[in-house]
Amino acid sequence: MDQSLVRFLADLVLAVHAAVVVFVVGGLVLILVGRLRGWRLVDSLWFRCAHLVAIAVVAAQSWLGLACPLTSLEMWLRIGGEDDAYAGGFVAHWVQRFLYYEAPQWVFTLGYTAFGMIVAATWWYLPPGSRSIPRE
Repeated sequence: MDQSLVRFLADLVLAVHAAVVVFVVGGLVLILVGRLRGWRLVDSLWFRCAHLVAIAVVAAQSWLGLACPLTSLEMWLRIGGEDDAYAGGFVAHWVQRFLYYEAPQWVFTLGYTAFGMIVAATWWYLPPGSRSIPRE
């Protein structure tokens, strides 16, 4: 396969990975803000299920010590395209700096688990499909 195509595919996988991160993190913000503003999309069952499943998969991978398949695919493509891992164009470079950082694995596991628990708590406090915000 053409090396420039392989590099493009690696950058595409990186962009999809960034979109997943934005969906997981931004999704919680959208749920909270959307509930206050009455946005039906973020209150729908399919959106809430997709969001919960996304963070559950991330947390489960971390607990099981599995590498993210998107990271693995991107690195495989970069090596196949005779690129150094994490090399690429300007946008790819900054998206990578946003996604990949150094820390012990337990830090990521703890963070993913805590975030997942917050997302799960929104199901209890702000269940999908309910229109009102609970008041104490």
